[in-house]
Amino acid sequence: MKVATFNCNSVRKRLPIILDWLRKEKPDLLALQETKVQDVDFPKKDFLAAGYVVNFRGMKSYNGVATLTREEPSEVIHGFNPGADSEDFRLLQTVVNGVRVINTYVPQGSDVESEKYQYKLEWFARLRKYFDRHLKGEEPIIWLGDLNVAPEPIDVANPERNVNDPCFHVDARREYKKTVEGRFVDVFRMKYPEKVQYTFWDFFRNAYERNRGWRIDHILATPELAERCTKVVVDVKPRELPSPSDHTIVWAKFKL
Repeated sequence: MKVATFNCNSVRKRLPIILDWLRKEKPDLLALQETKVQDVDFPKKDFLAAGYVVNFRGMKSYNGVATLTREEPSEVIHGFNPGADSEDFRLLQTVVNGVRVINTYVPQGSDVESEKYQYKLEWFARLRKYFDRHLKGEEPIIWLGDLNVAPEPIDVANPERNVNDPCFHVDARREYKKTVEGRFVDVFRMKYPEKVQYTFWDFFRNAYERNRGWRIDHILATPELAERCTKVVVDVKPRELPSPSDHTIVWAKFKL
Protein backbone atom coordinates (compact mmCIF):
# COMPACT_ATOMS: atom_id res chain seq x y z
CA MET A 1 0.00 0.00 0.00
CA LYS A 2 1.48 3.31 -1.10
CA VAL A 3 0.29 6.37 0.83
CA ALA A 4 1.26 10.00 0.36
CA THR A 5 0.68 13.40 1.95
CA PHE A 6 0.81 16.87 0.44
CA ASN A 7 -0.02 20.30 1.80
CA CYS A 8 -1.05 21.64 -1.59
CA ASN A 9 -1.70 25.23 -0.45
CA SER A 10 -4.83 25.45 -2.65
CA VAL A 11 -6.02 22.33 -4.43
CA ARG A 12 -7.30 24.28 -7.43
CA LYS A 13 -4.02 26.13 -7.97
CA ARG A 14 -1.98 22.93 -7.65
CA LEU A 15 -4.40 20.69 -9.53
CA PRO A 16 -2.06 20.15 -12.54
CA ILE A 17 0.80 19.21 -10.21
CA ILE A 18 -1.38 16.80 -8.23
CA LEU A 19 -2.92 15.12 -11.26
CA ASP A 20 0.45 14.69 -12.95
CA TRP A 21 1.93 13.19 -9.77
CA LEU A 22 -1.01 10.78 -9.41
CA ARG A 23 -0.60 9.65 -12.99
CA LYS A 24 3.13 9.00 -12.56
CA GLU A 25 3.23 7.60 -9.02
CA LYS A 26 -0.15 5.85 -8.72
CA PRO A 27 -0.50 5.91 -4.91
CA ASP A 28 -3.27 3.96 -3.23
CA LEU A 29 -4.00 7.00 -1.07
CA LEU A 30 -3.11 10.69 -1.19
CA ALA A 31 -3.92 13.00 1.73
CA LEU A 32 -4.17 16.71 0.96
CA GLN A 33 -4.13 19.62 3.38
CA GLU A 34 -4.86 23.34 2.99
CA THR A 35 -7.17 22.71 0.07
CA LYS A 36 -8.56 26.24 0.61
CA VAL A 37 -11.85 25.71 -1.18
CA GLN A 38 -15.45 25.40 -0.07
CA ASP A 39 -16.99 22.03 -0.79
CA VAL A 40 -19.21 23.20 -3.63
CA ASP A 41 -16.14 24.30 -5.61
CA PHE A 42 -13.90 21.31 -4.87
CA PRO A 43 -12.58 19.78 -8.14
CA LYS A 44 -14.05 16.35 -7.44
CA LYS A 45 -14.69 15.46 -11.08
CA ASP A 46 -11.00 15.83 -11.97
CA PHE A 47 -10.00 13.27 -9.34
CA LEU A 48 -12.80 10.89 -10.29
CA ALA A 49 -11.59 11.07 -13.90
CA ALA A 50 -8.09 10.21 -12.66
CA GLY A 51 -9.43 7.05 -11.03
CA TYR A 52 -9.73 8.19 -7.41
CA VAL A 53 -12.53 8.31 -4.90
CA VAL A 54 -12.30 11.55 -2.92
CA ASN A 55 -13.63 12.57 0.49
CA PHE A 56 -13.19 16.17 1.63
CA ARG A 57 -14.26 19.03 3.82
CA GLY A 58 -13.16 22.60 3.30
CA MET A 59 -13.81 26.29 3.53
CA LYS A 60 -13.06 29.33 1.43
CA SER A 61 -9.40 30.51 1.43
CA TYR A 62 -8.25 28.60 4.54
CA ASN A 63 -7.69 25.09 5.90
CA GLY A 64 -9.39 22.09 4.27
CA VAL A 65 -8.47 18.41 3.99
CA ALA A 66 -9.14 15.79 1.33
CA THR A 67 -8.25 12.12 1.03
CA LEU A 68 -8.04 10.43 -2.37
CA THR A 69 -8.22 6.64 -2.54
CA ARG A 70 -8.18 4.12 -5.37
CA GLU A 71 -10.80 2.04 -3.57
CA GLU A 72 -14.00 3.15 -1.90
CA PRO A 73 -13.21 3.46 1.82
CA SER A 74 -15.08 1.10 4.12
CA GLU A 75 -15.44 3.92 6.65
CA VAL A 76 -15.17 7.72 6.58
CA ILE A 77 -15.22 9.95 9.66
CA HIS A 78 -15.02 13.74 9.42
CA GLY A 79 -13.57 15.76 12.28
CA PHE A 80 -13.11 15.00 15.95
CA ASN A 81 -16.79 14.18 16.41
CA PRO A 82 -20.15 14.89 14.80
CA GLY A 83 -21.67 18.31 15.31
CA ALA A 84 -20.33 21.73 16.27
CA ASP A 85 -16.59 22.31 16.78
CA SER A 86 -15.86 19.16 14.81
CA GLU A 87 -12.76 20.59 13.07
CA ASP A 88 -13.77 18.57 10.02
CA PHE A 89 -11.73 20.92 7.84
CA ARG A 90 -8.60 19.74 9.71
CA LEU A 91 -9.20 16.06 10.39
CA LEU A 92 -10.39 13.27 8.09
CA GLN A 93 -10.30 9.55 8.82
CA THR A 94 -10.71 6.84 6.18
CA VAL A 95 -10.35 3.07 6.28
CA VAL A 96 -8.86 1.52 3.15
CA ASN A 97 -7.49 -2.01 2.68
CA GLY A 98 -8.06 -2.59 6.38
CA VAL A 99 -5.81 0.35 7.31
CA ARG A 100 -7.21 3.32 9.22
CA VAL A 101 -5.64 6.52 7.82
CA ILE A 102 -5.97 9.80 9.70
CA ASN A 103 -5.31 12.86 7.55
CA THR A 104 -4.52 15.88 9.72
CA TYR A 105 -3.81 19.57 9.28
CA VAL A 106 -2.59 20.71 12.69
CA PRO A 107 -3.01 24.44 13.49
CA GLN A 108 0.15 26.42 12.75
CA GLY A 109 -0.05 28.55 15.89
CA SER A 110 0.81 32.02 14.52
CA ASP A 111 2.97 33.26 17.43
CA VAL A 112 3.98 31.64 20.71
CA GLU A 113 2.50 34.58 22.64
CA SER A 114 -0.85 34.32 20.86
CA GLU A 115 -4.14 32.62 21.66
CA LYS A 116 -3.72 30.68 18.42
CA TYR A 117 -0.61 29.01 19.83
CA GLN A 118 -2.46 27.99 23.00
CA TYR A 119 -5.17 26.61 20.74
CA LYS A 120 -2.53 24.56 18.92
CA LEU A 121 -1.30 23.04 22.18
CA GLU A 122 -4.87 22.26 23.23
CA TRP A 123 -5.50 20.75 19.80
CA PHE A 124 -2.81 18.12 20.42
CA ALA A 125 -4.51 17.27 23.73
CA ARG A 126 -7.81 16.81 21.87
CA LEU A 127 -6.00 14.68 19.30
CA ARG A 128 -4.64 12.35 22.00
CA LYS A 129 -8.15 11.74 23.27
CA TYR A 130 -9.29 11.17 19.70
CA PHE A 131 -6.56 8.60 19.10
CA ASP A 132 -7.36 6.83 22.35
CA ARG A 133 -10.94 6.43 21.10
CA HIS A 134 -9.96 5.16 17.67
CA LEU A 135 -6.77 3.15 18.26
CA LYS A 136 -8.11 -0.32 18.91
CA GLY A 137 -5.94 -3.31 19.65
CA GLU A 138 -3.65 -4.35 16.83
CA GLU A 139 -5.48 -2.44 14.10
CA PRO A 140 -2.99 -0.90 11.61
CA ILE A 141 -3.24 2.89 11.67
CA ILE A 142 -1.43 5.63 9.76
CA TRP A 143 -1.37 9.24 10.94
CA LEU A 144 -0.15 11.64 8.28
CA GLY A 145 -0.35 15.22 7.10
CA ASP A 146 0.99 18.67 7.77
CA LEU A 147 1.52 18.31 11.51
CA ASN A 148 3.19 21.72 11.84
CA VAL A 149 5.93 20.52 14.17
CA ALA A 150 9.61 19.93 13.44
CA PRO A 151 10.27 17.32 16.13
CA GLU A 152 14.07 17.63 16.48
CA PRO A 153 16.82 20.17 15.68
CA ILE A 154 17.78 18.08 12.64
CA ASP A 155 14.31 18.81 11.23
CA VAL A 156 14.75 22.58 10.85
CA ALA A 157 17.40 24.83 9.38
CA ASN A 158 18.90 27.18 12.00
CA PRO A 159 17.23 25.53 15.01
CA GLU A 160 18.89 27.98 17.40
CA ARG A 161 17.19 30.88 15.63
CA ASN A 162 13.79 29.21 15.62
CA VAL A 163 13.33 28.29 19.27
CA ASN A 164 10.36 30.67 19.49
CA ASP A 165 8.72 29.58 16.27
CA PRO A 166 5.32 27.92 16.92
CA CYS A 167 6.43 24.91 14.85
CA PHE A 168 9.62 24.36 16.86
CA HIS A 169 8.93 25.87 20.26
CA VAL A 170 9.60 23.50 23.14
CA ASP A 171 5.93 23.33 24.16
CA ALA A 172 4.72 22.40 20.67
CA ARG A 173 7.41 19.75 20.35
CA ARG A 174 6.52 18.36 23.77
CA GLU A 175 2.81 18.13 22.92
CA TYR A 176 3.60 16.51 19.58
CA LYS A 177 5.88 13.92 21.19
CA LYS A 178 3.30 13.13 23.86
CA THR A 179 0.85 12.46 21.04
CA VAL A 180 3.30 10.18 19.21
CA GLU A 181 4.82 8.24 22.12
CA GLY A 182 3.29 4.84 22.70
CA ARG A 183 1.09 5.21 19.65
CA PHE A 184 3.09 5.84 16.47
CA VAL A 185 6.47 5.60 14.76
CA ASP A 186 7.79 8.30 12.40
CA VAL A 187 8.65 6.09 9.44
CA PHE A 188 10.94 8.61 7.74
CA ARG A 189 13.09 9.04 10.85
CA MET A 190 12.95 5.28 11.45
CA LYS A 191 14.48 4.71 8.01
CA TYR A 192 16.83 7.70 8.05
CA PRO A 193 17.82 8.55 11.65
CA GLU A 194 20.50 11.08 10.66
CA LYS A 195 19.32 12.40 7.30
CA VAL A 196 18.70 16.13 6.92
CA GLN A 197 15.60 16.42 4.76
CA TYR A 198 12.92 19.09 4.71
CA THR A 199 9.37 19.06 3.38
CA PHE A 200 8.55 22.79 3.55
CA TRP A 201 10.43 25.85 2.32
CA ASP A 202 8.77 29.25 2.41
CA PHE A 203 8.60 31.47 -0.66
CA PHE A 204 10.91 34.13 0.75
CA ARG A 205 14.68 34.67 0.70
CA ASN A 206 15.28 31.84 -1.81
CA ALA A 207 14.58 29.34 0.96
CA TYR A 208 14.29 26.34 -1.35
CA GLU A 209 17.43 27.16 -3.33
CA ARG A 210 19.33 27.62 -0.06
CA ASN A 211 17.65 24.57 1.52
CA ARG A 212 16.48 26.60 4.50
CA GLY A 213 13.49 24.44 5.29
CA TRP A 214 11.49 22.47 7.79
CA ARG A 215 10.39 18.84 8.09
CA ILE A 216 6.81 19.30 9.27
CA ASP A 217 4.94 16.94 6.93
CA HIS A 218 4.98 13.46 8.41
CA ILE A 219 3.83 9.89 7.92
CA LEU A 220 3.55 7.89 11.13
CA ALA A 221 2.30 4.35 11.69
CA THR A 222 1.42 2.12 14.58
CA PRO A 223 4.51 0.09 15.59
CA GLU A 224 3.65 -3.21 13.90
CA LEU A 225 2.68 -1.49 10.67
CA ALA A 226 5.82 0.69 10.82
CA GLU A 227 7.90 -2.51 10.80
CA ARG A 228 6.29 -3.31 7.44
CA CYS A 229 7.25 0.03 5.91
CA THR A 230 9.50 -0.79 2.95
CA LYS A 231 10.18 2.70 1.59
CA VAL A 232 9.83 6.39 2.47
CA VAL A 233 10.48 9.20 0.00
CA VAL A 234 10.38 12.98 0.19
CA ASP A 235 9.73 13.82 -3.46
CA VAL A 236 11.09 17.33 -4.02
CA LYS A 237 10.22 17.45 -7.72
CA PRO A 238 6.78 19.05 -7.16
CA ARG A 239 8.49 21.90 -5.26
CA GLU A 240 10.62 22.62 -8.34
CA LEU A 241 7.72 22.94 -10.79
CA PRO A 242 6.15 26.23 -11.90
CA SER A 243 3.65 27.62 -9.37
CA PRO A 244 4.46 25.10 -6.63
CA SER A 245 3.16 24.75 -3.12
CA ASP A 246 5.62 25.76 -0.40
CA HIS A 247 5.44 22.10 0.74
CA THR A 248 6.29 18.99 -1.22
CA ILE A 249 4.98 15.40 -1.32
CA VAL A 250 6.02 12.70 1.14
CA TRP A 251 5.12 9.08 0.44
CA ALA A 252 5.66 5.70 2.05
CA LYS A 253 5.02 2.10 1.05
CA PHE A 254 3.82 -0.62 3.43
CA LYS A 255 3.68 -4.37 2.95
CA LEU A 256 0.22 -5.50 4.06
